[in-house]
Amino acid sequence: MFQKLSIIAGLALMPASAVLADDVKLPSTIAVTAADVGGTSYNQAIAIGKALQDAYGVSLRVVGTGNPQAKVAPVRDGRMPFSIAGSDIFFAFEGVDDYASPDWGPQDLRAVSLVGGDNCLTYIVAGDAGIETMADFKGKRIPWVVGSSPLQANAKAMLAFGGLTIDDVTLVEMPSYGAAIDAMINGQVDGVTTVSTGGLVEKAVAGPRGLKYVPYPHDDAEGWARMREVNPHFAKRVATQAAGGLKEPLECIGVPYPDVITYSEDHDLVYNFTRALIDQVDVYSKADPSTAGFAADKQMFEWTVPYHEASIKAYREAGVWTDELDAHNDALLARAAVLADAWATTEDIRGDADFQAKWMKIRAEALQAAGMPAYFQ
Repeated sequence: MFQKLSIIAGLALMPASAVLADDVKLPSTIAVTAADVGGTSYNQAIAIGKALQDAYGVSLRVVGTGNPQAKVAPVRDGRMPFSIAGSDIFFAFEGVDDYASPDWGPQDLRAVSLVGGDNCLTYIVAGDAGIETMADFKGKRIPWVVGSSPLQANAKAMLAFGGLTIDDVTLVEMPSYGAAIDAMINGQVDGVTTVSTGGLVEKAVAGPRGLKYVPYPHDDAEGWARMREVNPHFAKRVATQAAGGLKEPLECIGVPYPDVITYSEDHDLVYNFTRALIDQVDVYSKADPSTAGFAADKQMFEWTVPYHEASIKAYREAGVWTDELDAHNDALLARAAVLADAWATTEDIRGDADFQAKWMKIRAEALQAAGMPAYFQ
């Protein structure tokens, strides 16, 4: 169940009187985690924060972090109400990869906004690397961001599209996504998995090597099947937005990014924050066009993480939430319950050296017994 959030504790929400504008009521300061300074979600949070300041007098305190778990932990622990996270929330929800540990397990988090848009997830590659397709990565150098299971899984999945594995490339360990971008600019690696927009990608465009975007042709059924064996949450998308521009639309990968999540039981806070994101999107998307995907009608509602009940209320009022989406969300809540029950049975083995293997077996058996796909076996 949700962990109780004290909205005046620590960094979460500073005590102050609420302000009112257009029926949206928010405290004067809200803290959120986001990516490294200069990363896509960080820049987007700054643009959103300016709009919330102007509309409601709200100060959005953005705390940049170097890895996915560092984004989620303060929200899980009740120190902040929201995280502007990435596709790591899928792994967190499922309790796999770095989250298949005694300190984590399946996370009972909820989505506030699963952002769609006109950009996409892909590999950006240095213009001088000689890479046109994923098959061309054989023998090339790629960054391996330590502690980032989503970026590592993305690399594995995208290589699988080209019929390759990590054994076919040279892995170069990096401490963060930002460091990986710098490494490509400086000639230490040949490509980086990323969304096609954002300040750091713009930085790579302006670098001495330039960059290209690798396509994932939608008619390559075998490639997509191989890729989804690794990352079942990857969807097809045609991108029209990318740093430096695109000569033509790019067939590539769609996942919601960023993903605003919460563990909060404060329905009023979650509802009003969701309303603010919806109501002000025309304002903050002028400052940062990549934030246009926060709009109510661009949400990726049928993804793999359930929405918060209070956010659903806001989307229903916006006229975009349907009864069919209720069924999808209910199925995800049922999955969360199965995962939670399975996790509860592991208390006596959490100190075992082979805990991860045991948990993954327990997890798979519980999901299969419930008639649900296990993934990640």
